[in-house]
Amino acid sequence: MASSLLFSLFLAFSFSLTHSAIDQSGFHGESYNMKLRTTKDASHESILQLGRSSNGFDPTRVSHLTWRPRAFLYKGFLTDEECDHLIVLARDKLEKSMVADNESGKSVMSEIRTSSGMFLSKGQDEIVARIEDRIAAWTFLPKENGESIQILHYEHGQKYEPHYDYFHDKANQELGGHRIATVLMYLSQVTKGGETVFPNSEAKEIQLGDDTLSDCAKRGYALKPNKGDALLFFSLHPDATTDQNSLHGSCPVIEGEKWSATKWIHVRSFDTPSKRSSSNVECTDEDDLCAQWAALGECQKNPAYMVGTPDYYGSCRKSCKVC
Repeated sequence: MASSLLFSLFLAFSFSLTHSAIDQSGFHGESYNMKLRTTKDASHESILQLGRSSNGFDPTRVSHLTWRPRAFLYKGFLTDEECDHLIVLARDKLEKSMVADNESGKSVMSEIRTSSGMFLSKGQDEIVARIEDRIAAWTFLPKENGESIQILHYEHGQKYEPHYDYFHDKANQELGGHRIATVLMYLSQVTKGGETVFPNSEAKEIQLGDDTLSDCAKRGYALKPNKGDALLFFSLHPDATTDQNSLHGSCPVIEGEKWSATKWIHVRSFDTPSKRSSSNVECTDEDDLCAQWAALGECQKNPAYMVGTPDYYGSCRKSCKVC
């Protein structure tokens, strides 16, 4: 089982390097926040001690779930302390989650996704950097191919209807190519509901008798959120075509609350600055809501997304008056 798993992931890595012209996916409507955690208390230091000599990757904790889509579960991918740390970084910076419009590619609000969330910055602190290293070791995919980690929070009744992690529009296909894989990390226990469900999975028949699943989860193959566990699934087949079996959703939370962290990984580097960063490019906004966000102070609160970084051309540079 271990050898077949490693071989499958090696194939995925190899194809990601050879199919560099494939289209991209990615949500662009959500905010990054560059504020760093600087408190050096005993708890923080104890977390840093974990895995300082390695990224903590243990392949013996990985099990295969399904082949359509290709999905794998890593038990205990994050420690309780790492889970709690990510929640602390995000808790006071959450905003309404958005989705990408299939025609325009712009980020819009939608009732199909009712959670709140925020983006960390890459390597935001030593703990985040170590988790990113661990993800790269597990997936065999380069760190630079990944987007920043997104933290999501689901309260009672909140959900994300089934969707794909690859885009259908051309506007979002300029940087990084398609998303080849998604790593979904569970940061909290959920009393009831909140499962990750794959409605098109061939494995859904094996869970028909599980009465502990919510009604939503019974519509496909489902995985219950368990604090510290991580789910890896591929959105593309080994031949680089999109996998319709990768359709997935987050079932409504019935009791408790759900925290999760998502890392989307592309077939080529997602760190390459956009061609839009050229000084000859017209000063524009990338989203119709930029002026509204700027008026609310997002240029200062979330400069990485709004204004940009050396690796990312800001989406609201005109409204933030930086060009």
